Amino acid sequence: MIQIDLDQKVILVTGASDGIGKAIAGFLMKMGATVAVHYNTNRSAAEALVSSYNTNSKVFQADLANENEVISLFEAVESTFGNIDVVILNAGVFQAHSTNLDTEEWWSIWKKTIDINLHAVGLLTKLGIDHFKKNREGRFIFIGSRAVFRGETEEFLGYAASKGGLVSLARSVARSFGKDNIKSFVLSPGFIKTRMAEDFIKIYGEEKILNEISLNELTTPEDLTALVGLMCSGLMDHATGATIDVNAGSHIR
Repeated sequence: MIQIDLDQKVILVTGASDGIGKAIAGFLMKMGATVAVHYNTNRSAAEALVSSYNTNSKVFQADLANENEVISLFEAVESTFGNIDVVILNAGVFQAHSTNLDTEEWWSIWKKTIDINLHAVGLLTKLGIDHFKKNREGRFIFIGSRAVFRGETEEFLGYAASKGGLVSLARSVARSFGKDNIKSFVLSPGFIKTRMAEDFIKIYGEEKILNEISLNELTTPEDLTALVGLMCSGLMDHATGATIDVNAGSHIR
């Protein structure tokens, strides 16, 4: 069993009531971190996660499509814990909007995707930079996507575009604020077996996904957690600016 010392670390994880965020938050708490578990609608799942661990972690609600709630989220976490050591920008939507839709419906989904996957990330990054500068240290972990480097199918143009912006932002933060002792990493997963991916599996089948990866099983959220823990710990600080692929060999750069 891997053991990473995250005692005394306060870490904000967005989208932590389910999927990748839930697995990451659980692992961090297991390693001793205090986690600000963000959720949008599933309060019961977020509270159940926190209650599973003997930590001072707490849950925080915000709709990341609303900029005022994004600001309130960061301020609430800051007010509750004082110092924040790491911000993990995981929350995102993966909603199909084929170009066969009428333009108004297509554009509505595009805007929602960009609002949550990129605008909220940008705002939390600005708030995080201000906080980290004040405390003279901090780390960002941006959850990107294989789609940035491989491209996506036409149903997910907004998703791919949003994650491309996120990766560029993360790299720019690493280059711009390293002298302020601020580090920035990107974790770039491929297809992850989560509830959010179930609709895709229902439509296309699991076999389609297995055929495009190199391994015999789909990647799970737990396959990402140890890497995130290392990034949070400071043991990977000299990899700031790096993008680490976790895609079961489906896209090798």
